[in-house]
Amino acid sequence: MINEYLEIGLFLTAFGLILLGYPVAFTLAGVALAFAVIGEMLGVFQIRQLNFLPQRMFAIMSNEVLTAAPLFIFMGIMLERSKVAEDLLMSMAKLFRSVRGGLALSVVVVGMLMAAATGIVGATVVTMGLIALPVMLRNGYDTRLATGTICASGTLGQVIPPSIVLVFLGDILTYANQQANLASGNFAGKSVGVGDLFAGSLLPGLLLVGLYLAYIATVAWLRPHHAPAVLRPDRELEMNPGEKMRLVVNGLLAPAALIIAVLGSILAGIATPTEAAAVGAIGATVLAGLRARPDLSWILLAGVFGAIGLLFINGSFDLLMMRDDFSPLEQKVLWVSYVLVALVALSVFLSVWLVYVQGILTNVVHSTTRISGMIFAILVGASLFALTFRGLGGEETVHHFLESLPGGLTGAMIFVMLLMFVMGFFLDFLEIIFILVPIVGPVLITMGADPVWLGVMIGVNLQTSFLTPPFGFALFFLRGVAPKEVKTQEIYKGVLPFIGLQLVGLTLVAIFPELATWLPDYLFR
Repeated sequence: MINEYLEIGLFLTAFGLILLGYPVAFTLAGVALAFAVIGEMLGVFQIRQLNFLPQRMFAIMSNEVLTAAPLFIFMGIMLERSKVAEDLLMSMAKLFRSVRGGLALSVVVVGMLMAAATGIVGATVVTMGLIALPVMLRNGYDTRLATGTICASGTLGQVIPPSIVLVFLGDILTYANQQANLASGNFAGKSVGVGDLFAGSLLPGLLLVGLYLAYIATVAWLRPHHAPAVLRPDRELEMNPGEKMRLVVNGLLAPAALIIAVLGSILAGIATPTEAAAVGAIGATVLAGLRARPDLSWILLAGVFGAIGLLFINGSFDLLMMRDDFSPLEQKVLWVSYVLVALVALSVFLSVWLVYVQGILTNVVHSTTRISGMIFAILVGASLFALTFRGLGGEETVHHFLESLPGGLTGAMIFVMLLMFVMGFFLDFLEIIFILVPIVGPVLITMGADPVWLGVMIGVNLQTSFLTPPFGFALFFLRGVAPKEVKTQEIYKGVLPFIGLQLVGLTLVAIFPELATWLPDYLFR
């Protein structure tokens, strides 16, 4: 009897220990090893199956796609620590201050832009909590609307690309999709990668932004005293006519250009997610250098225009000329390219030096290393957990259980989405991705789920894990920086309408899968 349910015991034990506060990476690995030994003793597991673990670790270390994760983390932390994100938020607030509900609307728009620029929920929520919340409360905004808007907007980084969630989710679903295709004998099945998930999640992410904006506009219309226009003087929101142009250029256009360069290069097929992440990391460093020393902007901008020039040249000439003889025109193009490369290198080195001198670079590198190490440690533990779970027959158990649910794929998807939603009350999104998705992903794809649609559904669902009480991380982030007069109960009540809007968005993606599949099919098929 115990033998038949050992895989269920493995899952419940790991889940329970994580809830008790034990470190996730060591819990997953330790529980997996313990149950592997128990399974060996009971004759239902062969310990030599763990010999596959070194191969898994080597695959993780040599996976070029996963290199994008530390680069995107570096990009986000650099924008946050160098105050570029803060400038973006204040620019939007100043431009929309006179519109009813304008401060809340600007928070949503900035949340969308910061999601596309950073993808880090904690940094976004803390930044907006420190800067926007006091301004909103001082100008008469309802506390629940203000806190709910900041928490919900801060979580957009989970579903709007480039997102750390989508990077790891795409890698896991790639493996799950291969397993499903092999199991069904469909060797020409639909492929899925990080780029597909980036494209697939863009429209659902914008849908959520639209729902948030519509809700805030409705509240501002029906209850003007909850979201008033800023008509009286406010020192932080005042600006003279000349400052408005500087705000548009430095506060909005520069971050927007970085977002277009990163996300646009992926969607246009010019760069892989890893290459685009490298562009984002360098671009964020240059923006930080521009903010640190505006007087040296002509050197830094020369490097930016040099990079743009190289792109145009590369589009017209093959710079990888594997020959010794060149035409006069090609020779001139090569010399121009050398000059442009030198300008780019000078701009990058100067930006790195400027952020290093100000103490920003060291802080960013330390934070990036710490976060990346934590994530990859969990990934290693989750790999051992998944290996043991499958060895104990867990995959077959899950397959039979999901197939036995009424409604086929629809019933299985509803169960999995509900399970993820409930787990989001207690676990971090990374824990859910690394524990649950490798188990249910191959089964759902085998049952007929489109892998891109499945990934987007999971991504939107995981976004709610940051908002759902009692352990929603966005709630904790905001509670830590909110003024003392803001009660925790008000923060919890404030996010409830936005949780409902997220569920509406999830339902719409479920009913209309084209919201997730149309753009990747159009771009990559």
